[in-house]
Amino acid sequence: MDVFLSIPVEVEIDDLKKQIFDLTTNYKTDIALQVDDVYRKNKRLIVFDMDSTLIQQEVIDEIARHAGVVKEVSAITASAMNGELNFQESLAKRVALLKGLSTDIFDEIKKVITFTPGAHNLCRALKNLGYKLAVCSGGFVPLANYIKNELGLDFAYANNLAISEDGKQLEGKTYGPIVDGSRKAELLGAISQLEHIIPEQTIAVGDGANDLLMMSKAGLGVAFNAKPRVQEQAPTRINQPSLENVLYLLGYTDEEITTILKY
Repeated sequence: MDVFLSIPVEVEIDDLKKQIFDLTTNYKTDIALQVDDVYRKNKRLIVFDMDSTLIQQEVIDEIARHAGVVKEVSAITASAMNGELNFQESLAKRVALLKGLSTDIFDEIKKVITFTPGAHNLCRALKNLGYKLAVCSGGFVPLANYIKNELGLDFAYANNLAISEDGKQLEGKTYGPIVDGSRKAELLGAISQLEHIIPEQTIAVGDGANDLLMMSKAGLGVAFNAKPRVQEQAPTRINQPSLENVLYLLGYTDEEITTILKY
C-alpha cells in the first residue's frame, strides 16, 4: 500500500523515522518512508550482499562445517555482522581456520546453497526493467560467480582465497582487496560511474553491519531481515520472507509485477 503525505517543514525527519521504526517493531510490520520523486520508479542499478540476502546461508559457515570448525567460525561471523568486530580482522580469523581444506569444497557448497525466496523473481523483474545487477560479497569469488550465473547478474565481487601451488588446498588466507563495508560502498560508486548511473538511481540490499555504508550511499538502502542493530541504522527495512517485496518499495503494484514477470 502506498500512502502519500506532506510533512511539515518543522518536523525532524530523523525523529519521524525513529518513531516509524518503533511502530513497525511493536506491530511487526514494514513501513518505508521515501521521498516521492521521479527516481523512485526510475532506478537503474541494484547491488546485493550475498550471504543471508540472495542466499539463506553464511557461506563461510557452510565451509566451516566441512572443516569441523563451525562453532568457532559462526561465533566470529555473528560478532562481525552485529558490528562488534572489525570485518577484516574477523575474516582473517575465520579464513585461517580453513587452512588445509580441499578446494573441492566449493563444488560441495554449491549443492547445498539455498536461494532466498523471491531472489530469482526479483532479479528477473529488474533485468526486464533494464537494471544492472551486482553482488558484492564478503564471501568468496567461486561462490559469488556461481550466484552471478544462477541469477543472471552483471557483476560479482568477493574475496579471493589463496590456494596451494598444486591447487588442491586452501592456505588459510586471502589475497587482493578485501570486500568489507568500505569496499562495497566503493564498488557501488564504481559500477554507477561505469554504467553512467547517478546515485539517486541506485539500490543497495543487505543484512549485515558491513552493508550499512553502501546502503547509506545508495538512492535506496534496504536492510533485508537484518540484525537488530543494522535495522536501527538502515534507511529502510524489509522483514518478510521474500526478496520480491523490494518491488513494492519501488512503487510497483501486484498487477504491474505480474506484467513485468511475464517475460
